[in-house]
Amino acid sequence: MPIPSQQFIPVDQIREGVMIMKDKSLKGILLISSINFALKSEEEQGAIIFNFQNFLNSLDFSCQIIVNSRKVNITGYVEKIKKLEDAQKNELLKIQTADYRRFIEELVAGGSIMNKNFYIVVPYYPLVELANLPGGGGSKKPTGTLTEQGFQTGKYQLWQRMEYISLGLRRCGLKSVPLGTEELIELLWSLHHPKQAELGYYPELPPEIIT
Repeated sequence: MPIPSQQFIPVDQIREGVMIMKDKSLKGILLISSINFALKSEEEQGAIIFNFQNFLNSLDFSCQIIVNSRKVNITGYVEKIKKLEDAQKNELLKIQTADYRRFIEELVAGGSIMNKNFYIVVPYYPLVELANLPGGGGSKKPTGTLTEQGFQTGKYQLWQRMEYISLGLRRCGLKSVPLGTEELIELLWSLHHPKQAELGYYPELPPEIIT
């Protein structure tokens, strides 16, 4: 009997903007802005590197930086330009619109247009933290079940970590936004369905799971 693909995905559920993993750890994801480092002056580049180095050295927990490159499908945009071209009454503007459309088509034909997104995955291990409390047994492996109180406490600690990362990145000139439940589901879906995501297709999410 074929094994369902869900068994290979380490995520158990997503709620309140938090991924609950099958090992009962919690993970949150920050979407990070970008800066054009090459256009900065030498002094600005040095300051950014120095602040980022200090930020990394200040972390007392692990995190993961992910760079996701995805093809951008602009077929719809080209079709929209073509409709504007056909509807244009002014002959000069019609010619300019046609030239612009051909320029975009040639640009796309010359190579793939890529869009890069930057993420930081922040973990928290509530069962390990509870085990390491006085009288908790000192276990280094997550055991037991994650109670509702344990989830809420862990979520608070996870948000504290995410806020700390956001403040550190702000000193480097970077902005960050935590992904909510819907954004997390769409991100995971797009990573496992890159072709559909490239075309801009995303499944409709039931309202009851968006919390």
